[in-house]
Amino acid sequence: MPSLERAPGMSTPKVFVTREYPSVGLNRLMQECETEVWPGPLPPSREVLLEKVKGCDGLLTMLSDKIDAELFDAAGSQLKVVSQYAVGVHNIDLEQAHNRAIAVGNTPGVLTDATADIAFALLISSARRMIEAHEAIQAGKWKTWEPLGYIGWDLVGKTIGIVGMGRIGYAMAKRCRGGWDMNVIYTSRHNKPDAEQNLQARRVEFDELLAESDFISVHTDLNAETEKMFNAQAFEKMKPNAIFINTARGGIHDQPALVHALKTGQIGAAGLDVTDPEPPALSDEILHLPNCIVAPHIGSATTKTRNEMAEIATDNLLNGLQGKPLRCEVK
Repeated sequence: MPSLERAPGMSTPKVFVTREYPSVGLNRLMQECETEVWPGPLPPSREVLLEKVKGCDGLLTMLSDKIDAELFDAAGSQLKVVSQYAVGVHNIDLEQAHNRAIAVGNTPGVLTDATADIAFALLISSARRMIEAHEAIQAGKWKTWEPLGYIGWDLVGKTIGIVGMGRIGYAMAKRCRGGWDMNVIYTSRHNKPDAEQNLQARRVEFDELLAESDFISVHTDLNAETEKMFNAQAFEKMKPNAIFINTARGGIHDQPALVHALKTGQIGAAGLDVTDPEPPALSDEILHLPNCIVAPHIGSATTKTRNEMAEIATDNLLNGLQGKPLRCEVK
């Protein structure tokens, strides 16, 4: 665990943390730095954020914070490092950061299994209509065993389409192949020999994946190529009983198009750990469809995972303040 080394007469670095995070990392940061932590249950407003970053040497940020040229200008020239408590960094203007020699860190590699577990939990819960059945019980609708009640989809031997065969996509495919003997197909920029050898996975084009998959699980980055890749045209190409799972980023699916596909029977069901916007308004139809399960972005929400993320984020920040290589640096 790095400890901040200060030369004689060197002032204590000033750090702003945009949300409270696990104490295993935060306590160490507060021992080493002049640390202010935003106390609210919601992220600081844009105006507050621009005010709080003034004069800071380091920032510890969340996905909800927009880190751009305006913020860098507000922080001033002494800002050395931005440490993101997340894997994704689409909220950070990396070009601006690099042009200003500001190091950017993230927390990859430690949330693979936790996120894959959530993806599969959404898949099996959607397929077996668990939330719909539970809500029926709470509403007093369960009177007796029903021979036609809440009939769902089988999983064994079906085809799972993985969009993005990285660490999390592989972990999801491994669960589906090993536990339920599913056929695995995937889309990726490159072939994935480990998946092909160990899981008998087959790389296909996107349209083929849409047409062949019984279940589709999204594990790709949000970027210019993937933004709203699951649009009206994509949902039209899917099987009418297909289940769509997204635990990556809400912007990868077109939410109104997804609502339409679910309402009209273009697809069978959906399970989401991410939405667009996030969170959706309480009136948003996505929250009121019987064939859609929405979780509040809890893919990494296990004690072990969040603590490991906290350790990495703190290491990144302390290293960056010393001008050392970050433990996990975004290039």
